[in-house]
Amino acid sequence: MAAEIAEAPAAVARLLDANASAAAALGRRLRDTPPDVVVTVARGSSDHAATYGKYLIETMIGVPVASAAPSVASIFAAPVATRRALALAISQSGRSPDLIAAAQAQRAGGATLAALVNDEGSPLAAAADTLLPLRAGPERSVAATKSCIAAMAGLAQLVAAWAEDADLAAALATLPDRLAAAVALDWSGAVEAFAGVERMFVIGRGYGLGVAGEAALKLKETCGIQAEAFSAAEVRHGPMTIVGEGFPVLAFAHGDPAGDDVRDVSALFAGRGATVLLAQAGTLAGTLPAFAGHPALEPLMMLASFYGLAERLSRRRGHDPDRPPHLAKVTQTR
Repeated sequence: MAAEIAEAPAAVARLLDANASAAAALGRRLRDTPPDVVVTVARGSSDHAATYGKYLIETMIGVPVASAAPSVASIFAAPVATRRALALAISQSGRSPDLIAAAQAQRAGGATLAALVNDEGSPLAAAADTLLPLRAGPERSVAATKSCIAAMAGLAQLVAAWAEDADLAAALATLPDRLAAAVALDWSGAVEAFAGVERMFVIGRGYGLGVAGEAALKLKETCGIQAEAFSAAEVRHGPMTIVGEGFPVLAFAHGDPAGDDVRDVSALFAGRGATVLLAQAGTLAGTLPAFAGHPALEPLMMLASFYGLAERLSRRRGHDPDRPPHLAKVTQTR
């Protein structure tokens, strides 16, 4: 896992270079024939990347994004009508039967299918109208890291091309170097804070919500912590009643109004005596240093730093982050 975290910047550099033409061509087609809706098809870490993509597309393009329920196709065998839709399938392996069935159902229903897949020889890759390979290379650790960051970068590249967003495109050009610097940031100060934790919240909002979900998943699968991810808005409803003295909270705040709300709810919880560790873009002092940059890409840099924390925390708690119990690299769900 540690080696693959370190490989993420190079993987993103390969992806951005190799997929530039394909992303530009798909962006032109989407401008010429705009979809009415985008449907994402993904599970696990890839679904957290899809959540990140949802916020990119809805804020920068204005097209609504919905998440497909794979069992609609794989278990219920129900047809879907997705004319004038773009289906985005995201997967490391491209081999889970339910994802393949869902992607094929979207295409059969009339959607254009684009796939961001690491395994270019997979059935999901073969089913796509447009293939955007993740270029992450072999990923042997059960816990996906570099492929998740690559999927997020691939979505940002597609959205930059689709929206013709010069600022995002320029920021993407520097992303591999920024990720390398983020991987090197020291978040080990959080290891002891979470060493004895059994349950906790992970907070994000907007572009950072998918990263919060991914962090919560990694805390479950590598550290054995019952971590739940919430948006800074949603946590103010029922969940906030259990946040009190000593309750552990990890929060990701990027430099936009959504990040401001994460800061606000973090201050609220800290005022109750909760143990709040906050990563704030542009704050390089403290336990969770984080770089500033384009607000849409700051969460990717925070995720790169977090993965190192998760790997070290797993070992501190007596786990093997490379081989979590009861899990396999390719999850064959139906």
